[in-house]
Amino acid sequence: MDYEIEVAFGPHFSGLRLDDLLSPSTSSLPSLSSPRVPSSFPTSPSHPSAPPKQPFVIGVSGGTASGKTTVCDMIIQQLHDHRVVLVNQDSFYRGLTDEELKHVHEYNFDHPDAFDTEQLLECICQLKSGQSVHVPIYDFKNHRRHSESFRQVNASDVIILEGILVFHDQHVRNLMDMKIFVEADADVRLSRRIKRDTYSKFVKPAFDDFILPSKKYADVIIPRGAENQVAIDLIVQHIRTKLGQHNLCKIYANLNVIQSTFQIRGMHTLIRDREISKHDFVFYSDRLIRLVVEHGLGYLPFTEKQVVTPTGAVYTGVNFCKKLCGVSIIRSGESMENALRACCKGIKIGKILIHRSGDNGKQLIYEKLPKDISERHVLLLDPVLATGNSAVQALELLRRKGVPESQIIFLNLISAPEGIHCVYKRFPSLKIVTSEIDAALNDELRVVPGMGDFGDRYFGTDD
Repeated sequence: MDYEIEVAFGPHFSGLRLDDLLSPSTSSLPSLSSPRVPSSFPTSPSHPSAPPKQPFVIGVSGGTASGKTTVCDMIIQQLHDHRVVLVNQDSFYRGLTDEELKHVHEYNFDHPDAFDTEQLLECICQLKSGQSVHVPIYDFKNHRRHSESFRQVNASDVIILEGILVFHDQHVRNLMDMKIFVEADADVRLSRRIKRDTYSKFVKPAFDDFILPSKKYADVIIPRGAENQVAIDLIVQHIRTKLGQHNLCKIYANLNVIQSTFQIRGMHTLIRDREISKHDFVFYSDRLIRLVVEHGLGYLPFTEKQVVTPTGAVYTGVNFCKKLCGVSIIRSGESMENALRACCKGIKIGKILIHRSGDNGKQLIYEKLPKDISERHVLLLDPVLATGNSAVQALELLRRKGVPESQIIFLNLISAPEGIHCVYKRFPSLKIVTSEIDAALNDELRVVPGMGDFGDRYFGTDD
């Protein structure tokens, strides 16, 4: 099944740096002292407690006629979200001079000098700073810009910048959080383009000289362009996830989403598939649970400790927190106990059973907790945070037992935004560690896209 994770994607992923997505650092942006950066580039907020929302910028490049625009359109259509805007590099062609117009058939429109990169850079900087922009409209018949017409693009959460040379300029690249290269067979591109203009004279040399070398900057490479539905679906789901995480992690400082990788996305794809076998569901759920538990343990307090190594040298490290226990919310929470025991030898684990009639029940049925739980750090276990009602009941019980909420770490695989809001409204100092934040709850109060009833699927009672 590990092999299936890799082959199922279809596209080749060249190191997608998910730790940088949606949290761009100043090092990833152009230097403010650079002459290439316009004066409208956003500066530090005047109110550090309320930083401006940084949009997620996706660059899409590739050879001419590779299918870039079609891929962008498919991503936008599948997102169905007004928070996404598209900016085409073609809008920033320079208007030709009278002399250039006389020899237009000799002009190379695939060369970097054909574009007004300065204006493109200023446009994206303004959008990133939350300003609306006027994008020029280029007349491809007269090879001039419309002097009085423009396209207004409003600030948005996701900006897709598409064009053959959007990766060529470093300053433009530095504004991107994600870079996608659409790859198509040269013969296919030739057959698409040859009807439009001279291929061998300008298009192919420009591709070899400028476009192909920029492929190395891509985070994701999509072969076959718009035909590669698997790759497009994966990118769409990733954007959806990051949009939700971006907002909530800024609102709640104690909300922690483990760094996503394509192994993690692949395992999520498998356990969310309703056709997967029970054996594989349990196997990949256990792998994800182990990652969440390991990540959660990293938020426990540690003390410095020095040891002498076999070489006689002194190594300064840390000592694990000793006063620790787990508490599982019966019954799906019990699926996380083995991973916790594997990480923490001899750990005590308590149990809480809560009545969930329609998932709105608030009746505590059963509890069995360590007697000294008030002195311990508690790892609360439940794989799915949906409405938050059961979690709130469990947390209220722990608080009554004397456990400070700052000493509780709530571990789950997926969380719904509604559940996160519900829990943090009552317990703002609680730490939540999850592997993904899903879109929402549906009318039946089930997480979507979700993974169904986790307990039934894990313990085999969904037949």
